[in-house]
Amino acid sequence: MAVKPMLHPRNQHRDGYDFDLLIVKSPDLAAFVIKSPRGQMTIDFQNVDAVRMLNRALLMTHYNLDFWDIPASYLCPPIPGRVDYVHYLADLLAEGNGQEIPHGSEIKALDIGTGASLVYPLTGQHEYGWAFTGVDIDPVSIKSARQICDRNGLKIKLERQTNAEDVFQGVVGPDDIFHVTLCNPPFHASPAKAQEGTLRKWRNLGKGHSAELNFGGQNAELWCPGGEIGFIARMIGQSMDFAGQCLWFTCLVSRKDSLVPLARLLKKAKVADFRVVEMAQGQKTSRFIAWTYYPEGERSF
Repeated sequence: MAVKPMLHPRNQHRDGYDFDLLIVKSPDLAAFVIKSPRGQMTIDFQNVDAVRMLNRALLMTHYNLDFWDIPASYLCPPIPGRVDYVHYLADLLAEGNGQEIPHGSEIKALDIGTGASLVYPLTGQHEYGWAFTGVDIDPVSIKSARQICDRNGLKIKLERQTNAEDVFQGVVGPDDIFHVTLCNPPFHASPAKAQEGTLRKWRNLGKGHSAELNFGGQNAELWCPGGEIGFIARMIGQSMDFAGQCLWFTCLVSRKDSLVPLARLLKKAKVADFRVVEMAQGQKTSRFIAWTYYPEGERSF
């Protein structure tokens, strides 16, 4: 197994995938395992079914799930990178907890656009025991997420967002308090841009052409008017109305050149603090932004 030292130190997948162990827990994965040119066990990451089966095996093996599945063509995100986000959020929250990583259901997390896969609540609840609320605008995603919870006996609150223009309104009640929000926003501004991004990624990886969108995905998962800047701009603007109800607002940012305009928006919103947290994952560097309206001396919990 190839060591992945750039993943977060607490990430269970730093040492790569133990396919023998994964197949024991999820035997159906065996049909999708192939040998790399170096003779190592892997899968064809252009094969949506193979990626879905790998995710199922990872979640069953490392996160104690008995069942996990998503509807065909829905976004099937890579587990190691997603759980890295959760670990870095735990580090962020530790700043207000005497530098101790917070565990337990008293920590409240809001997952915006939780998706059919429910990856963040599933991994975050297992790793830290946090209480998650997952919201999504797509009814099929909410139905899939509920099925995953029901089949595994998990208590994760799920809310349907009915207004595409709202991020927090309608799903965050007046008495709700969260320690952190997280979000994997739709990165592209149109379906054509989403397809273009997928083809560019496969070319960069030397994989040639693929007719499939990278790891699947529906419209609301992949694109929205204005792309990621448009979506995060709405999130920043609307976060001002919920400034006292969340300690840290956070969101993934795909494009590094999105950071400058987003920083201007955060300055305009008069946040108390703003961070860019980079996460190196193999050959890729991803990042999230985090902002709070609480002064430094008022962030303990």
